[in-house]
Amino acid sequence: MKVHDLRPAPGSTRPRRRVGRGIAGKGGKTAGRGTKGQGARDTIPVGFEGGQLPLMQRIPKLRGFTNPFRVTYTPVNVGSLSRIEGAAADLDAMVAAGLARKGALVKVLGTGTVDRALSVEAHAFSASAVQAITAAGGTTTVVPLPFGHGRPPAQGNALTNR
Repeated sequence: MKVHDLRPAPGSTRPRRRVGRGIAGKGGKTAGRGTKGQGARDTIPVGFEGGQLPLMQRIPKLRGFTNPFRVTYTPVNVGSLSRIEGAAADLDAMVAAGLARKGALVKVLGTGTVDRALSVEAHAFSASAVQAITAAGGTTTVVPLPFGHGRPPAQGNALTNR
């Protein structure tokens, strides 16, 4: 057996070395931290990047994600369709009655009651709206979206200023 074959007994432990307790033994004086410099100091802030502006200060303050492909509908309640004159409640009639803006995507929701049979055209309907309109003797027609069946074109200043 030679010195390099020596191993501690299995399961045995040793106390860890406590450095910086005077110059009498190992780990005295600088306690293994070298001489001066940042590594010899007490604390370094968590996000410190050596004087460079830290990442948390470089990124924008208001975090989050805005989906440029989000499809937003203008909600129109079934009860407000009574403002439309006549039996046809298409998109132009909703714009004329002030229920939606021109060019907006309209979704009819089921809040309120229908007082007469209406033929309603919109981009989307809730299930309760379809039930209320058909119960009053009316019909619903889904208008196709202007951008087709896929996702809409991206919106936002970064994409339109090219």
